[in-house]
Amino acid sequence: MTVRSTRAALSHSTLVLLAVLASAAVPAQAAAPGTPAAAVNVFIGTGGDGHTFPGATRPFGMVQLSPDTQVRHFRQSYPWAAGYRYEDNSILGFSHTHFSGSGHADLGDVLLMPTSGETKLEPGYPERPFSGYRSRFSHEQERAEPGYYAVRLQDNEVDVELTASERVGLHRYRFRKDATAKLILDLRSSIYDYGSKNLWSRLRVRDATTLTGMRETRGWAPGRQLYFAVKFSRPMSARQLHNREEAIEYRGFAPPGKTPADKVLVEGKALMAALEFGAPPDGTLLVKVALSPVSEDNALANLDEMPGWDFDAQRLAASHAWNEALSSVKAEAPEPMRTMFYTALYHSMLAPSLFMDRDGRYRGPDNAVHQAKGFNFHSTFSLWDTYRALHPLLTLVAPEKRNADFVNSLIAAREHSPYGILPVWSFHGLETWCMIGYHAVPVIADAYMKGIRGFDADKALAAMTASAEYGPYGGLEHYMKLGYVPIDREPEAASKTVEYAFDDWTIARMAEKMGKKDIAANYYKRAQNYRNVFDRETGFIRARKSTGEFRTPFNPVQSNYGSDYTEGSAWQYSWYMPHDNAGLIAMLGGDAAMVAKIDQVFDAKVEDNAYAHMEDIAGLIGHYAHGNEPSHHVAYLYNYAGAPWRTQERLSHIMATQYHNRPDGLSGNDDLGQMSAWFAFTALGFYPVAPGSNEYVIGRPFLERAQLSLPNGKRFTVRAEGLSEANRYVGRVTLNGKPLARSYLKHEDIGAGGELVFTMQARPNKEWGKERAARPYTQTAYQP
Repeated sequence: MTVRSTRAALSHSTLVLLAVLASAAVPAQAAAPGTPAAAVNVFIGTGGDGHTFPGATRPFGMVQLSPDTQVRHFRQSYPWAAGYRYEDNSILGFSHTHFSGSGHADLGDVLLMPTSGETKLEPGYPERPFSGYRSRFSHEQERAEPGYYAVRLQDNEVDVELTASERVGLHRYRFRKDATAKLILDLRSSIYDYGSKNLWSRLRVRDATTLTGMRETRGWAPGRQLYFAVKFSRPMSARQLHNREEAIEYRGFAPPGKTPADKVLVEGKALMAALEFGAPPDGTLLVKVALSPVSEDNALANLDEMPGWDFDAQRLAASHAWNEALSSVKAEAPEPMRTMFYTALYHSMLAPSLFMDRDGRYRGPDNAVHQAKGFNFHSTFSLWDTYRALHPLLTLVAPEKRNADFVNSLIAAREHSPYGILPVWSFHGLETWCMIGYHAVPVIADAYMKGIRGFDADKALAAMTASAEYGPYGGLEHYMKLGYVPIDREPEAASKTVEYAFDDWTIARMAEKMGKKDIAANYYKRAQNYRNVFDRETGFIRARKSTGEFRTPFNPVQSNYGSDYTEGSAWQYSWYMPHDNAGLIAMLGGDAAMVAKIDQVFDAKVEDNAYAHMEDIAGLIGHYAHGNEPSHHVAYLYNYAGAPWRTQERLSHIMATQYHNRPDGLSGNDDLGQMSAWFAFTALGFYPVAPGSNEYVIGRPFLERAQLSLPNGKRFTVRAEGLSEANRYVGRVTLNGKPLARSYLKHEDIGAGGELVFTMQARPNKEWGKERAARPYTQTAYQP
């Protein structure tokens, strides 16, 4: 289908749903006009391969209550990694857990689907209306905003509204007059599904208005357990609990109750329930679903987080929570830039998500239950993506306590890990071992370098070095011995070497600040290991064998999963020494050679099929792939060669071509907020090329004015004078009224509060930032 403007769709939705909402005296939009929450377009990224979801959640909330449009076998599931895809025209149901923008997926837990008429126990097929309990819908009868989602199910003749607190999802269903309210609860449904994914599940009737249960799955995180409690605003008038599992080799002895209607407890691998509630006098049924990582009883206790049945009050509370979070930045810009900025900020505040009960208990990477003391345990750490820009952004726009919670969660996970190392890519407390590096390390180091406290620094540093020295992980035993990861011993060796070197540098930075000189010296030395895989003859990072020679044949465009590089080619990975770009410049032959090489990246004529086999390499501009993280800092590297005006040109092109205010408005997976955090930083006018350096490389602004309300209570304002489509270059920069000659900001500049002013112009200022003294930090000195 043709993807149209979502803002237009929302205006149509408002008219269509106004009558439905008015009956409950609910405003069509809970977020007050002009507020940050009202500016968000939650449908950005739900089309194409953005993999975001439009449903209801709170900032960093444990529940993500959202529609699922298709659930397919995992080999065909990539387009539905978030459960919902804007191009679809039917809804399978509404589940309570989702990732935002992941390139892999799981979740989709506790699927509910309201219906009326004939009871159907199977979901049916999207291409065959009325073949099951799924229902068609129209975007003209759908609307959403932060913390709220609404849609009309056309086939089922039900109006659905969703909102959420941190641990509880709240549904409001409106059925046609005199219709019997029915509800399907399906524990079989799972995102990235396959035949034996459900290891075990349970449904238990507690009383006429309460069900509890659990599910254990073997998915991305094997052995993942999730518990839930469901509460209804009306008692059930009829119920059927089913195990639809087939070919059960041993069934055991039959419990009391001969029919599905008799059963109060059912266990198995394919459970679902068909529930009836009579004909509500006002046609309304409300349902609360609380989640727990620990137990059914804890899920019941978590229901207390949302007392009563006031849907409108909960929706308003969710809106207020989002406005409070998003108001950390007061942005002024014409549409659609303002909408895209606040949507990016919204997407940056969905993860890492809370994964802890109200009593402080949570499940760790050992799949055991633990008690948090003095912090809130979070999980969903997509660290290969988010250490680059998301976590640095959160140090500016989220409370210090929240950032300390992230660090404490990482330290706690290391303490519970059977391997004694920090998370790599974890969710729901469990490790997936997805992607490469030990990138919890820069998250912790960056927080510490910026003065964030509230965690044990000695424990943190011990966790960091333990992770960097665990030989069995990712070829580290060879890396520590040889100074690089050998390709004949470990796949993706070139990428691993350079990413380990950066992580090592961040350990050195934190150790040095803590006064641990020996540790710092060791890791500063390791941070130079990137040089061991740089081939001066070709000018590329390359994989080497354990015998020392580079692997041949060599093709800098080649990319494959498990090859020399991780989701990339030599063109994309040869820039990955963000802590020491002066070293790269020297190896390439000087400033002019550096600029020319970056130009080759962006200006290359690349064949259409060069990266077509790599679904994660997207958003191509030459060899630059904005839809994947290894390229994200490359446009800012001109500053290190004394040519910030070239950075300004490239950023103008990237922002114009890779982001849009429409469902397919992201050029690749949002990757738990990294793509959005890149946009937010770039719109402000600066970017953290090397987290842990306490510096931000200056690009160019895209907002007329932005005021950051910082965690320390200070305010930092960015203004762009003369900003227009024609005036895309920075003429001059002042900080607190004084000319700023350097092409970077220090974190202390922002933390002190004040004002950064850009004067924009139509022609580039090729002198600003040219001098070596004006360039950003590198580990080794710039060469004359």
